[in-house]
Amino acid sequence: MKRILVTGGAGFLGSHLCERLLTEGNDVICLDNYFTGQKKNVVHLLDNPYFELVRHDVTSPYFVEVDEIYNLACPASPVHYQYNPIKTVKTSVMGAINMLGLAKRIKAKVLQASTSEVYGDPEQHPQQESYWGHVNPIGPRACYDEGKRCAETLFVNYHKQNNVRIKIIRIFNTYGPRMHPNDGRVVSNFIVQALKGKDITIYGDGKQTRSFQYVDDLVEGMIRLMNTPDSFTGPVNIGNPGEFTMLELAEKVIRMTNTKSKIVFQPLPADDPMQRRPDISLAKEVLGWEPKINLDEGLARTIDYFRSVV
Repeated sequence: MKRILVTGGAGFLGSHLCERLLTEGNDVICLDNYFTGQKKNVVHLLDNPYFELVRHDVTSPYFVEVDEIYNLACPASPVHYQYNPIKTVKTSVMGAINMLGLAKRIKAKVLQASTSEVYGDPEQHPQQESYWGHVNPIGPRACYDEGKRCAETLFVNYHKQNNVRIKIIRIFNTYGPRMHPNDGRVVSNFIVQALKGKDITIYGDGKQTRSFQYVDDLVEGMIRLMNTPDSFTGPVNIGNPGEFTMLELAEKVIRMTNTKSKIVFQPLPADDPMQRRPDISLAKEVLGWEPKINLDEGLARTIDYFRSVV
């Protein structure tokens, strides 16, 4: 049994990770300040004697004895991270410093949940881990993009300077049950609008592309990365290389929900990437990982979840 700290553990991704770690027989401490995380995401775990829920903000130090740390804490959708951009930067940067400091003191292994947003509006397609990115440092998305880029810098330098055992994962668009219905992300937006019979909103002409991975595939990739030898630090892309336009996704959701919703178009937000697709060659080679759940299967599960909450 390992003792594992998950920051942002009551969020969409964190709650699925906590669940899986408990299933594998670990002792899990879930840390969350409930800015975007919700207690209801983990309430079903509270009866497990090896699960502990702590209300705490990672911008303040936290002291505990653990073997591993998964640092997931940070609002991850534009609606939420742009609500308080200074707080978003602090969460990424101070959260990384506090978790790295903790890992250094207790000699724990620590994984940083980074993001495909470090690539910005990419000039390379698909994106490899060696690509440095194309990010506007003063744009509306910069609080998240640059916060995560700085966190990666901190992780690499704590590793080089202090021998902290680190892992960096770059997460591409992920969806599934427990997504926040009002988080503004495209999958949840489309499904909620469709189930309510509202117009489905596409920003821009709908030809921009994204890749969508189901949350279970991501959790598998995270755990595999954490279990690699200390010599491998990443970063490693974890995402589904299947590429779909916004129009294709909207049409799938309309068909699968059997809604009467119509598609409407709105202006494209500033710095919104036109293409996003991971090159997962490294994940295949080092982790033996690739996604198992295709978009139709994952959407069906996600639509079932939203039917129960909308």
